[in-house]
Amino acid sequence: MEQSNTILTTVVRKACKGDADSQAWLYKQYSKAMFNICTRMTGNRNDAEDILQDAFILAFKNLHQLKEPVQFGGWLKKIVVNECIRFTKKNIFWVDWEDDHNNRLADEETEWWKTVSFNIIHKEIKGLPDGCRQVFNLFVVEDYSHKNIAEQLGISESTSKSQYHRAKQLLKERITKQLLIHG
Repeated sequence: MEQSNTILTTVVRKACKGDADSQAWLYKQYSKAMFNICTRMTGNRNDAEDILQDAFILAFKNLHQLKEPVQFGGWLKKIVVNECIRFTKKNIFWVDWEDDHNNRLADEETEWWKTVSFNIIHKEIKGLPDGCRQVFNLFVVEDYSHKNIAEQLGISESTSKSQYHRAKQLLKERITKQLLIHG
């Protein structure tokens, strides 16, 4: 582990100085995982590719701000998630559900999805409506609180909660249907 940290530190330092080979190495090492985040949060390949490109440009431009080169992966992930949030703010129209509907959903079983393979869920997440998909990803996958999601996306906390509950409901319906059809 220490040797890989040394390699990463060396590569990040070179990339910080504008070394194209080092930047290409970092891109190759991290682009697939970051692309998966972008795809999961945007729901489509074209937007995910654009956001990924913007995130890496931003990361390389601001690489000098990274205090510990060994933390590059986590730092880059934060940039990617923030770029996805920025995209969401520009492209998603938020609709709040009625509180009555939220209360009924809150009473239902809330963590059924933890018993299903994440690969199945990942596939279905991409098909969710934009707001639901974004909130579900931020809350479940990125571990943001509803308060933090609301602040980041410029929506109310109740909108975040309602979008999360709607996402769970849609995922449950779609995954149940898939499992009944395909086993």
